Parts: sequence; structure tokens; C-alpha cells
Amino acid sequence: MIFVDTGAFLARHVRRDQHHEAAVRGWSELAARGARCATSNFVLDEVLTLLGRRVSYDFAAERAAGLWSSASLRILRPEERDELAAIELFSKLADQRVSFTDCVSFALMKRHRIRRAFTFDRHFEAAGFEAWAGPG
Repeated sequence: MIFVDTGAFLARHVRRDQHHEAAVRGWSELAARGARCATSNFVLDEVLTLLGRRVSYDFAAERAAGLWSSASLRILRPEERDELAAIELFSKLADQRVSFTDCVSFALMKRHRIRRAFTFDRHFEAAGFEAWAGPG
């Protein structure tokens, strides 16, 4: 299982994103392997808001329907204990300016024993996870 972060979703659909090509290659590899993916409702909140602003709200709504109906994507939702763990991480990592969404992602990844993230965000490695940004 690989956790998918905001940047990997966003770069896949925004051609002017600096990570677009790497994201497209990464998604193609995951599909070819039949990889199981997970993300969080917090990440999807970010993704859809940013897609709406950068592409269009109609496009973001179409992507939302596809994401929620995907058989290969599991949407994780934090429990109160995850949110409390995220608050601790948010404080602990304040000097690194890590987003609260990332801290929730870290708490969920820990609870679900997910070690690897499809991300372009260095904070995942700093938090002790393996960052994967696609092949090559």
C-alpha cells in the first residue's frame, strides 16, 4: 500500500506543475502494478480545492466523483486519536513548517502501517517515511 499525497494528485492533472511529468509516470507505474493506494479525506480536500482554483471547479468535481468511486483508492479518515497525534506532530515539527494536513497524513500512515508515500514533499522523509515520486 502506498499513501498518495496532495502533490501527486495535483501534478497529475495540472500540466504546468513542475512535477507533472514525474506524476504521470508514477501514476502509470502504479496502475501497471495494480498497486493499492490510500489517501485521506484531508488530502482530498486540498486536492479538490486546488484543482478547482487551478483548472476549474467542474473538472475538480469530475475528479472527485472518480476518486470516491475508485476501487484502487482507499480513503482514510482520522479518528480523534489521529487528530491528537497530528496536533503533537504539528507542534514538534513547527520549525519545519509542516502543514497540519501532512501531520494528519503521518498519523494515519503510522496507524495503518503505511511506510511509503507518493509525494514530492520532503516532509514525509523528514517524518521517517519513504518518499516515492515515481520511476527513475
